[in-house]
This record gives sequence, C-alpha cells and structure tokens, in this order.
Amino acid sequence: MTDKTRIFLVVVDETEEMTVALHYAARRARTTGGKVALLHVIPPSELQHWGAIEELMKQEQREEAEQLMQRLAKEVVDIAGSMPMLYIRDGQASEQLMKLIQEEPSISILVLAAGTGRGGPGPLISFVVGQMAGSLRIPVTVVPGYLSDEQLDAIT
Repeated sequence: MTDKTRIFLVVVDETEEMTVALHYAARRARTTGGKVALLHVIPPSELQHWGAIEELMKQEQREEAEQLMQRLAKEVVDIAGSMPMLYIRDGQASEQLMKLIQEEPSISILVLAAGTGRGGPGPLISFVVGQMAGSLRIPVTVVPGYLSDEQLDAIT
C-alpha cells in the first residue's frame, strides 16, 4: 500500500443501507486501486451496575461483531479483490468514528449511505454533515441507500 492509496472507510451497523455503502466503497476501491476499511462500534451497555452480566454481554457483542466483520470482509474481498482493514471499537459511533479518522491518516474518504425510511438520512450522516462538516479532514461520500448493485456498477 502506498501513501497515495485511497482508503474508503465504511461504518458497519445493522441498517439495510450499510450494505449499499459497503458495496459502493468496495467497487470504488477496485476501480481506483484503493482499499476498504470497516469500522464497527459496539455501543455502551446500560447494565453497568451488573458487572458480571455486563462483561458477559460485552464478550458476546464482541464475538458477534467479529463474526459480522469477517462476513463483510469476505464480501469486500469478493468485490474489491483485497482484504479490508477491520476496526472494532467500544463507545458512541460518532465519537469513535471521529477518533479513528484522526488516528489513521491513511483513511482518505468516508462512505455513508443515506437511510431510506421516513427518519431522514440517519443519525451518523446528520452528525457528520451537520456538526462535523467543517472539521473533517477527509471528504464524505453519501450514497443513496436504495441503489441496486447494477446502479452501483454504473456509477463506480
């Protein structure tokens, strides 16, 4: 990987549109010689006064996150032809996203997909293009969450 390699960062969550962002980033990485990075954030537990139960839940969440990331990494390899960088963090998604972008200078583009429901584009997009728009060091690509694989092929 050279200094000029584009790294397309995708935030992994349970939304339907995340798959669109993932497939867009993988296709862009394939056509530009770039790579994909995946970030999954495990939210804080609400059972903090139940220590042993909380630890068990955290362990289960981490195992689920690792399985999810491995499955998505295989999709990226199938599309882009290279293994993505994988990041699993604990905390609030918006905070961990900003930390990762600051810590990893190789990340060059954030790829998000807009929500398709009535709730608007999604909380992460609202945060990034609202509160953080002026302080991000990288561009943000917002992909419509309803795009098909054929439409993604056409634009990448």
